[in-house]
Amino acid sequence: MDIWEAIGAGTSLLGIYLGARRSVLTWPVGMIGIALYGWIFFDAKLYSDMLLQAVFAGSQVYGWANWKRNVQADDKVRVGTASPNELLFGVAGAAIGAVMLGAFMAAKTDAAAPWLDASLTCLSLTGQLWTARRLIQSWYLWLAVDLVYVGLFIAKDLRITAGLYGCFVILCFYGIKVWRSAAVAEAV
Repeated sequence: MDIWEAIGAGTSLLGIYLGARRSVLTWPVGMIGIALYGWIFFDAKLYSDMLLQAVFAGSQVYGWANWKRNVQADDKVRVGTASPNELLFGVAGAAIGAVMLGAFMAAKTDAAAPWLDASLTCLSLTGQLWTARRLIQSWYLWLAVDLVYVGLFIAKDLRITAGLYGCFVILCFYGIKVWRSAAVAEAV
């Protein structure tokens, strides 16, 4: 499993890096990492995260199409900020989803961390939607989610994946910097 986890981690890291750079290639590269992590999470009995990978696969298509329509002359995607309503509905939707998914996973499966896994899954769905919509706030949400994921993956002895999510935390700071600079430059 470690070799597949390493390949999945490397592919996922490249995909997130490309997203921070505002490159449309983030989406096809991300699809490879998603497929590998679906299998890794199934093996680790992190079923909510396994399901998340399946949903991510569909959202990759949406994100790729949306980003392709918003590429500028420099081959970088245009970014923006979320409205207060988008933020409220995103967080509220994640909370409702977390309660529903967590209750199901706790009652019907042998999930290792049903409530935490479900919460992170639903917040990740919100983050994925915000990323596909090119919203700067996605990086702040990913930062919070990735920090918690590091601890979960350490607890599940997924050391390579914990390291990957530690790298994601660093990339979140990079993404925030790049996207905020781009938003300021585009507003001028």
